[in-house]
Amino acid sequence: MPIDNSIVHQIHKKPDGQPASLTLRDAELASSEALEQLLAGLIEAYNSKPNKAWGYFHEESGAYPFSGWLQQLVDQEQDFVRFSSQATEHLKTLMEGSNLALGGHVLFIRYRQGMTAFLVIALLHHTEGVTVTDELDVAAARHLDLSSLNMAARINLTEWKQNASAKNYISFIRGRSGKRVSDYFRDFIGCVEGSNPEEDTNTLLQAFSDYVGEASLEPELVKDKAKAMSSYVNSQSRAGEQVALEELSGVIDEEHPHAFYDYIRNKDYGLNPEMPADKRAINNFMRYYGKADGLSISFESHLLGERVEYDESEDALVIRHPPKGLVQQLRNKRR
Repeated sequence: MPIDNSIVHQIHKKPDGQPASLTLRDAELASSEALEQLLAGLIEAYNSKPNKAWGYFHEESGAYPFSGWLQQLVDQEQDFVRFSSQATEHLKTLMEGSNLALGGHVLFIRYRQGMTAFLVIALLHHTEGVTVTDELDVAAARHLDLSSLNMAARINLTEWKQNASAKNYISFIRGRSGKRVSDYFRDFIGCVEGSNPEEDTNTLLQAFSDYVGEASLEPELVKDKAKAMSSYVNSQSRAGEQVALEELSGVIDEEHPHAFYDYIRNKDYGLNPEMPADKRAINNFMRYYGKADGLSISFESHLLGERVEYDESEDALVIRHPPKGLVQQLRNKRR
């Protein structure tokens, strides 16, 4: 992934209501192997986050100035250092309005992946660790903690500039459990939330169920198509890419590659040709799972009716050919 521009600034702020301060870098970062490793690690951590939202820019205004500054950068009316400094100052102002916001290092990287240009912005924090030195001593070592990344956004610059009707060219990490702590980061980008990945994925899964149901396919063929769909969606999610419905249609049925796509359009499920997917919704579709009162059960959906049966009259679950490890534990317990 070639890097065109990169820089890091620092916002000093504790979650105590005190004013924040800035340390701004006055030059771009030099190209280095360490920077490339940072970008690769950051993208991997970002793609793995399940709690992302997607959307597009608010109309530029005093409340949402970011897209205007980015437009000036793309049009070469201002340089990357000035753009990132303006943006970081704006982020600091918004953070001061959130008592729980914690400062950190604000990383800006503009890079290319194939023919597509991206801008990624992340608020990074350090964590304490240990290392073994060249002298074979054990010493403390600080490093960036990408595993706890929870403030980041990625903008598909190519999609933004080339597709005026696009609604999903921005993605950002959304706070979990209904927390509103990260709302200021969404407002910093000036993002209007468009697609809801979980809702859209559930709609896609319903469309798939309707499609295979109306086609009266054999259970084994339905299982193969479901696995193909799950594999494609998860691979797109790992790569940070959206699901292209026409491409997915070809994956599901190679002999009739447009059949599923035409079915979705004709039935008007309200899905865009490209949509972000929710991995958890896909995985839940492929598995049955339940947990209560010390009992936890999980199995792949295609096993229902084969090795697993539910007797509704007895409210009982019958499992044939259980895992050998479990059987051995049960036999040992009876001795």
